[in-house]
Amino acid sequence: MLCATPSYHYYHVPPMSSVFAHRHLLDIERLSKADIEAILDLAARYAAQNRSANKTCDRLKGKAIINLFFEDSTRTRASFELAAKRLGADTVNIPVETSSIKKGETLLDTVLTLDAMQIDGIVMRHNEDGAPHFVAPHVKAHIINAGDGKNEHPTQALLDALTILRHKKKIDGLTVAICGDVAHSRVARSNAVLLAKLGAKVRLVAPPVFALPNFGNLNVECSDDMQKGLAGADVVMALRIQRERIGASEQKIDTDDYARAYRLDHTRIGAAKPDAIVMHPGPANRGVEITDELADDPERSVIREQVEMGVAVRMAVLDLLLSGQENGHGA
Repeated sequence: MLCATPSYHYYHVPPMSSVFAHRHLLDIERLSKADIEAILDLAARYAAQNRSANKTCDRLKGKAIINLFFEDSTRTRASFELAAKRLGADTVNIPVETSSIKKGETLLDTVLTLDAMQIDGIVMRHNEDGAPHFVAPHVKAHIINAGDGKNEHPTQALLDALTILRHKKKIDGLTVAICGDVAHSRVARSNAVLLAKLGAKVRLVAPPVFALPNFGNLNVECSDDMQKGLAGADVVMALRIQRERIGASEQKIDTDDYARAYRLDHTRIGAAKPDAIVMHPGPANRGVEITDELADDPERSVIREQVEMGVAVRMAVLDLLLSGQENGHGA
């Protein structure tokens, strides 16, 4: 039995009636529109369950999931751990700073060692692009990408989509402006790919110093002008400056100059639609990319709801990958 109690559905997709044809969740690129809709439909039901008195079940009872984070994290690691526990799974957090990685063990050897313990899933965050993709073919466990370098952060894009759906009831036809350090942001990349697949018009708004990344054939607009970038937007997402990913040879940006030109506040958000929602994947550098007043505005900001939806989305992902269905043999 599915432990999530039925509630409203954004899509007419019965998520448990068909095979989720992926062994791993590595990126948004590999997911079809139907895959995304199935995850979001199930996550919507888990969101309803998480607001009920009984938040837990035994859907993944007997499963073991390891959180392997090579970068600091509060929201993602805590929500993955909570998601697994609400599904009845056992979880282990590996503190990389005290692991054998510090003794010179390779990433692959570390993952193979964990896989040999007959675990079922590894939630992995790494500072190198493609790290989860590299280890996935070598293990029996399901790999879930919790962020790899500047590449992707698939569950963040999924939880952002679920949050948008809760307020706008659709994504197709919406205009979504993603503002800030898009050049170094895996959140921007995953969101751009997912939102475009679901029919949204995506705008990336950033200063010239953050050379915009190559988004391939995606229909993504780019602008360095906040007024133009926010004009008529249904959703506005602020991003922090990704200082830990800015290379030594890259031009540095003055925080005060950046805030004067690109900080989201109530004046700038006025260019968007009157009912536009404001998002931020966190952690937020308040006063730099967004003001306190806007971040905490209950009429505009859905930042805390994004955190809540993160648990529901990660429950859905773990359920679909680990619940014993035939998950196919691909990625």
